[in-house]
Amino acid sequence: MSRCGFVAIVGAPNAGKSTLMNRMTGAKLSIVSPKAQTTRFRVLGILMRGESQVLLVDTPGIFRPRRKLDRAMVAAAWTGAADADVAILLVDSRSGATEAVRGIATKLAASGRRCWLVLNKSDLVSPPSLLPLIATMGALATFEETFMVSAVTGDGIGPLSDALAAAVPEGPHLYPGDDLTDLPDRLLAAEIVREQIFMQTHEEVPYGATVETESFQERKDGSVRIDATVYVSRPGHKAILIGEKGNKIKAIGARARLDLASLLERPVHLFLNVKQRSGWDEEAARLRAIGLDDPGRA
Repeated sequence: MSRCGFVAIVGAPNAGKSTLMNRMTGAKLSIVSPKAQTTRFRVLGILMRGESQVLLVDTPGIFRPRRKLDRAMVAAAWTGAADADVAILLVDSRSGATEAVRGIATKLAASGRRCWLVLNKSDLVSPPSLLPLIATMGALATFEETFMVSAVTGDGIGPLSDALAAAVPEGPHLYPGDDLTDLPDRLLAAEIVREQIFMQTHEEVPYGATVETESFQERKDGSVRIDATVYVSRPGHKAILIGEKGNKIKAIGARARLDLASLLERPVHLFLNVKQRSGWDEEAARLRAIGLDDPGRA
């Protein structure tokens, strides 16, 4: 009997949600960086496990929002949880039950949603120290299952995947068996470029930047030409991103091109343009371009 269901991965910023989804699906579907709040919108990853199709939803980290962009990100996270058959609360084992984690657990408990607790980075702490954390979390919400994993090393991922495959409802698969994600190639291209901005620049620059794919053209030789624009909120950010003699944006483009060629399984010609646009993170059009709903419309 085939099974299919949605599993939302929610948690505080930097809990390792994107790393977990990438590890479980075996593909780089959601961008990852050491900085918090890297993921900005829901990303679907498709895990095939026997006759089960587990639709993993990587959500933005839940935090206290300030900008319209922040509000849209948090709204996307809670929508992902509300739409799921099972919600996984992913907790950084080292950070423990922070105020943010407690708030998320309390809200999940109030929702009545089926919830599982997954303690990530468990390889970095001693097992006995996890018992008080499990007890604390159990007092905040009722968790059907508890798992200890390391998304980086893969420890515990197999049992978690097997359990999810058995937990999703019976029903037909919603996607072809060889699909990995429902993310459009245009949006995937923009995200891969944004990942390199996170990895190759520092401080506030990544949070003040967004990337939009302007054109995505299939060529007769089987390659693809991608033109993308990087919008930054400040003139200083533009200078940093371009770098001396254009070296920084060339390096960002070169690495992004390699990653995209691997993901798309074809040669990629990537052209980047940097524009300064103050207040882009308050513009509804910019939010829609990166896959977010305008929270002002709710």
